[in-house]
Amino acid sequence: MAQGHHRRPYHAGLSCGDVLGAALRVMLMAALVCVAGTPTALAQNFPTRPIHLILPYAPGGIIEFVGRTLAQKLGQVLGQPVVVEDRSGAGGIVGVDYVAHSAPDGYDIVLVDSAIVTNPTLHKSLPYDTFKDLLAISIVATAPEVLVVAPQLGIKTHTALVAYGKANPGKLNYASAGIGSLSDLAAEMWKQSAGIDATHVPYTGIGPAFIDQMSGKVQMSFSSLPAAMPFIAKGSLIPLATTGLKRSPMYPDLPTVSEVLPGYDVDLWLGIYGRAGMPAGVLATLNSGINKALQDGELKAAFAKFGIEPRGTTPQEGDAFTKSEYEKWRKVIIGAHITLD
Repeated sequence: MAQGHHRRPYHAGLSCGDVLGAALRVMLMAALVCVAGTPTALAQNFPTRPIHLILPYAPGGIIEFVGRTLAQKLGQVLGQPVVVEDRSGAGGIVGVDYVAHSAPDGYDIVLVDSAIVTNPTLHKSLPYDTFKDLLAISIVATAPEVLVVAPQLGIKTHTALVAYGKANPGKLNYASAGIGSLSDLAAEMWKQSAGIDATHVPYTGIGPAFIDQMSGKVQMSFSSLPAAMPFIAKGSLIPLATTGLKRSPMYPDLPTVSEVLPGYDVDLWLGIYGRAGMPAGVLATLNSGINKALQDGELKAAFAKFGIEPRGTTPQEGDAFTKSEYEKWRKVIIGAHITLD
């Protein structure tokens, strides 16, 4: 054996207990990391980074106003920024599809209107399944539509309009923001409820429709309150009725359509939806945060200026409401033979 080549002791000054203790600490840390990554732990810590609120329409409408107003208050409640992101296209389908195929972690949510329940009937196929890929977090706001007519028509009440339509089949026409839009479907439901034959004149938005309506080229339309209010104030359009089951605080003297046509109920409602499969804790945190933000005094005041009423529901209530609205509009769409394919 060669001299001067001695092996150093294995423990190098550490006892077997020291080595074992170090190994146990490493194992414990690894276990804690694994636990921290479980859905339960992620739900308890949610949110740890900004949330993205997808708006599926072009800027400038009621969705953007409600979305940006709510995002600011929700961020304050949750302690993380809520970043508004526009992903418009295909009547809301592009933005909804983005969330339907996002990770089910609650960091991508979408604010959308009734298109989420009308598109499945208007289109033969969609890139997502509304009831399998998405879940309702909360229905956040509701506002009636308003029925307006051209001054040139010479009609001042909803009762008179219904009487005129029944006495003159095919003479009435109505503008809309496009085939399958809520303004179109509200008019189709009105026609079906009253038994009136009227001609649809679709536009690429309610703005261009109003231009022709004010000149008398088209006679009537259903519109959101925020869009119609400036023209009503100027006397350029004549309001006859609002479409909810109760009168609007914006126009308390204006009757509802249902006062003449019982059962007629159309609301411009907005809901926040997320990817199906998100942890229950994440869903609960989002729902609680949204509903708390909707109670903010500044938010309520901002909404009220445009006739918008904060709502707030549980996820279960939101899911039931979504399904009931799907069935309601499905009957109208099929009855009117409307398709976008």
